[in-house]
Amino acid sequence: MVFAHDTEAALLAAVELVNSAEDPDTLTETAQLAEFFERHVYTGAHTGDAAELTAVRALRAPLRAMLTSDRDTAVTLVNETLAGHRAVPQLVRHGDVDYHVHAVPPQAPLPVRIAVETAMAMIDLIRADDLSRLSICADADCAGLVLDLSRNRSRRYCSTACGNRNAVAAYRARQK
Repeated sequence: MVFAHDTEAALLAAVELVNSAEDPDTLTETAQLAEFFERHVYTGAHTGDAAELTAVRALRAPLRAMLTSDRDTAVTLVNETLAGHRAVPQLVRHGDVDYHVHAVPPQAPLPVRIAVETAMAMIDLIRADDLSRLSICADADCAGLVLDLSRNRSRRYCSTACGNRNAVAAYRARQK
């Protein structure tokens, strides 16, 4: 299934945010948060201070729970997130991005926008009964999340590093 641009963008950002908690932690400085903000083309308020960094870091565990739960639990977590932030979906467009859905105002804090955008994206996965697009990395030593948007659903690793490490190990095992 092909998902809307904003759904894919929110899921990619959420997976990166959740995976930033894996060792080594890649979200420890405000500069890293600023790069995350720009890389994922977030709009609206962004203070860039230590309090915002702490609040965004605190989202990692709840988002991991949402992204890795079974369908019924995901529905509960999505509904709680949307209700807790009084999300009101609206169509907007800005910059080079055509109409897409925002559910909180631009002045909402960045952690709120991330949580709500992730919940809105999860709605599409839940409605399509397509939560299998989200999984845990196939590398036995990694707990990173994998978002598989490929047509043939072949993505198994959270990163090129995990994929390469397993390919090398498989090659070496075949050579014995």
